[in-house]
Amino acid sequence: MTLINIESLQKPIPPERFSLFELGFRPFFLAAAVAAIALMLWWLAQLFTAVDANVYYGAAIWHSHEMVFGFAVAVIAGFLLTAVRNWTSVQTLKGNSLVTLVMLWLAGRLLPLFSTIFPAWLIAVVDFAFLPLLALSVAIPILRAKKRPQLIFVAMLLLMLIGNVMVHLEILGITVGSAEAGITLAINTVVLMIVIMAGRVFPMFTKNGAPGAEPRKWPWLEKTVIATMIVLLVVELFYPQAWLVAALAAVAALAHAARLWGWYSQRVWSVPLLWVLHLGYAWLVLGFALKALVITEMIAPLLAMHAIAAAIAILCLGMMSRVALGHTGRALMPASSMSWAFALINFAMAVRVLVPMFVPDWSALAMIVSGGLWLIAFVLFVYVYLPILCRARVDGQPG
Repeated sequence: MTLINIESLQKPIPPERFSLFELGFRPFFLAAAVAAIALMLWWLAQLFTAVDANVYYGAAIWHSHEMVFGFAVAVIAGFLLTAVRNWTSVQTLKGNSLVTLVMLWLAGRLLPLFSTIFPAWLIAVVDFAFLPLLALSVAIPILRAKKRPQLIFVAMLLLMLIGNVMVHLEILGITVGSAEAGITLAINTVVLMIVIMAGRVFPMFTKNGAPGAEPRKWPWLEKTVIATMIVLLVVELFYPQAWLVAALAAVAALAHAARLWGWYSQRVWSVPLLWVLHLGYAWLVLGFALKALVITEMIAPLLAMHAIAAAIAILCLGMMSRVALGHTGRALMPASSMSWAFALINFAMAVRVLVPMFVPDWSALAMIVSGGLWLIAFVLFVYVYLPILCRARVDGQPG
């Protein structure tokens, strides 16, 4: 008698089926890319045209806030809602629950643009609500699966929430000078999250994606980079003395450079999904080095911050591209146009950071050129990944 494998009779899910809300990475990666385009267009319009922003935050704080709590947080939300399902084997938000969370994120982006219509307290409450709900959505499956070490990511989401509260408290007139500290706390928390995740996955990505590469890790160095980042985060929040920040930034630059050197292999240059991550991490090294030099007054603090922001943006684009392929059942071979996107985002950040550093008179031109390159990079991402994110997995698996 012939035994029939029931699974072999199951029809695969047609890739054409609309699946944008099947798993967190899908809508949030798309939202992050669209936000990257919209935020840059609006920022350039504010800087170089007669457009009156009239936003709740004010132009400068709005730009910083939205690049962190709009763009970066959307990427983090998509990544965590996807990774936690893998870590715990417990389904994270999907369907209507995921739609609701995405709509809340979107409302936080849009309401401040209509600050003459909506009261300030409502804008603050809506924007405030997203991170605790995301943290809860991540924490529940972690606790159900008893994977308590992963709660470190919930703690980091709550740290970012504190940073967001600090921004809104100043906007509402309750505190003075807390917005900048809040944004710095949020950026440092994002970097800490990147540092932890990079240590977990970059060596594995390099070894698996570049046959023959043998990335190295040293336990003492892994502890050093994380501990230094935590101390720097605390110091900049509670005791932001220039000499201490510079010393910690110098240690961080050296530690991250050593870490990247251990992971590096020349074989990564043949794999776009690897070299974009290695270059993004190199920007982190440069950002900490520039931060250490701020005390000499040779480097403007804003340029050091933009170098660290460059690392965040490049790593976000690289990870979105990789995760979207892997979690839709596709080979980790992005479209050739994505190699251009990876190159353009690096050129954009190089122009934004290096041109004002060496030719200050060209700063305005540098912002325009950098913004244009940024826009092309993220338009390419949307063009390539929109159908991938909206359609079902090609292998018929859920997600």
